[in-house]
Amino acid sequence: MTTVMQIRDLHLRFPLGRSLMDHVKGRPGRVVQALNGVSLDLIQGETLGVVGESGCGKSTLARCIVRLYPPSEGSILFEGQDVFAGDARADRSYNRRVQMMFQDPYSSLNPRMTTGQILAEALSVHQMRPEPEIPARVSELLELVRLPQDAQHRLPHEFSGGQRQRIAIARALAVEPEVLIADELVSALDVSVQAQVVNLLLDLQRDLGLTILFVAHDLRLVRHVSNRVAVIYLGRIVEIGDSETLFSAPAHPYSQALLSAAPSLNPDNRGNATRLEGELPSPLNMPSGCPFHVRCPHASDICKSTIPALTPFEGCGEVACHHVEEINAHA
Repeated sequence: MTTVMQIRDLHLRFPLGRSLMDHVKGRPGRVVQALNGVSLDLIQGETLGVVGESGCGKSTLARCIVRLYPPSEGSILFEGQDVFAGDARADRSYNRRVQMMFQDPYSSLNPRMTTGQILAEALSVHQMRPEPEIPARVSELLELVRLPQDAQHRLPHEFSGGQRQRIAIARALAVEPEVLIADELVSALDVSVQAQVVNLLLDLQRDLGLTILFVAHDLRLVRHVSNRVAVIYLGRIVEIGDSETLFSAPAHPYSQALLSAAPSLNPDNRGNATRLEGELPSPLNMPSGCPFHVRCPHASDICKSTIPALTPFEGCGEVACHHVEEINAHA
């Protein structure tokens, strides 16, 4: 297995500045702690799913990877090179090789450009083809995402949501990337259309050898598309492992509660969900120790004072929990 990307101890903080009361009381400005030490590897050819509640840092992580946000601390290594280092930051080839697809395809497409112009622009800017060959490549891209050839003469508002997402995929593929970052790619689409777009993405991954980071809140969808899954809570990975193993036997108490709360078609499972107490803490006021301890039924004194490291746990990948062995002893 070849590791194409290594994310190490990634932190991202957004300072909010000082309010009038902060000035009066001599307090420093408040800071949103969006990412708090994320570490993971992306393996060539795999789909790595990232799941967690809204506000846990999934999309922020995706935006860091494509350099929309520079991290406050930590590094992202692509083929061994830090993408935020001085020389690498000026290297535009990374922007081509690692492409992001957003949740809302309408807002990410220029409403005044036809589909053909949108795809041709990507090909031209990155010099993917000589000018005379661009029209033929545009036709190839439309065929690749299963859109009719006359689509290149139409504007984004003339398409359905699913078709617009196909255009967004074609635009990403136009620059022949190696890694795709899919941020809630199909969450705005109807369920039947979601299946079509996801199956298209899986076919393209197989045919083109793509590596995909798939950010989503739909757990069943993540299980369907992912080889491995990372569970994120308050900007920190709490569990990561093989998709089937994690979904069938989650080891971290947050993973257990998250998967237990997912809708089930089995009537015997209804009403048996593990319910989380309290609400997600604010990233403006992070709890000490393990960030999950304020909602965890297994929390002890060590959880309140010490952040657990992400360490291997037998048969379950890696888990960040002080009491993982006790919690899973009778599983």
